[in-house]
Amino acid sequence: MSKKKALGRGLSALLSDTPEDEKLDVDVTSPVREKENKVVTDSINEILLTEIETNPFQPRQHFDQEALKELSESIKVHGIIQPITVRKFSNNQYQLISGERRFQASKLAGLTKIPAYVRTADDQQMLEMALIENIQRENLNPIEISLSYQRLISECNLKQEELGDRVGKSRSTVTNYLRLLKLPPDIQIAMRDNKLTMGHARAIINVENPDSQLYIFKKTLAEDLSVRKVEELARELTSTTKETTTSNTPQSQAKEVTQLQTRLSSHFGTKVSVKSDGKKGDIRIPFLSIEDLNRILDILKV
Repeated sequence: MSKKKALGRGLSALLSDTPEDEKLDVDVTSPVREKENKVVTDSINEILLTEIETNPFQPRQHFDQEALKELSESIKVHGIIQPITVRKFSNNQYQLISGERRFQASKLAGLTKIPAYVRTADDQQMLEMALIENIQRENLNPIEISLSYQRLISECNLKQEELGDRVGKSRSTVTNYLRLLKLPPDIQIAMRDNKLTMGHARAIINVENPDSQLYIFKKTLAEDLSVRKVEELARELTSTTKETTTSNTPQSQAKEVTQLQTRLSSHFGTKVSVKSDGKKGDIRIPFLSIEDLNRILDILKV
C-alpha cells in the first residue's frame, strides 16, 4: 500500500503534491473554500523566510545539527528541490505545515526566500497534517512516533483503526507504539536518544514489573545485549515472577519478594534468586567465573 493511498482521499489532498492538487486552481483566500475548511494549493510561491513562523504542532523536538549543516550545504549547491508547505494567515504572514528541516537549513544556507505551497487549514487540520506528514516522511525515533500517534488519538479524536488507516499501519503496529509510552521514563529517554532500539523496548515491555524493566534496560546498555538476549532475559524474569507469585506465600509477600529479587539482581548485575515461605528462605547469587565472584565480593565488601 502506498503512502498516499494509505492516507485516504481527504488527507491525500492535504499532504500530497498530486496532479489532482494541481487542478485546484482556486484563490487560497477564497472565503467559500475557507468556510468549507478545505485545503487547497496554489502555484509554487517564493516566500520570504522572515514571513514564515514555525509550526507549533511540530512533533519532532530534536533536530540533528550535523544533518542540518549537510542539508544546508546541499541547498547552497542545488537549491530547494522539494518546496515546503505553509498556511496563510494574511498577505505577509505564513505558518509552516511541513518541511521544517528544509526551512531551518535554508536559513543556515543564507537564503532569503524559499519555494512553498500555500494552503488553508484550521488548527486541527494543521495538527493532523503536521503529525502525519512527519510520521510518513521524517526519520522520527520510536518515542516521537508514539507521541504523535497518541496526539492524533487524543487531540484529533481518532480511533486506533482510523489512525492505522491514516498512516498506513496495522492496528497492532499502532498498539505496539502506544505501549512504549507505558515504559519508565529512563527507557523512553534512551529510545528518544537512539540508545535503545524498538526491538529491545518491545522485549522489555513484555515484563510487567517496572523494576524488572529497569533491570533489563540497565543490563542491556551495560552489556550491549542483542534483542534476542533481551527477549530471553525477559522470559526468564517473567517465569521467575510467576513461580514466586504462585507459591504458598501471601500475594503481598510474594510481590515484596519479587521486588527484592529485582533490586538485588540490579545491584549485583546478575540474576539473584530469592525464595521465602513467609518465615524463612534463602538468597542465591550465582557467579560465572572467579573474576565474576571477585566482582561480587567487592560489592559485598568482604
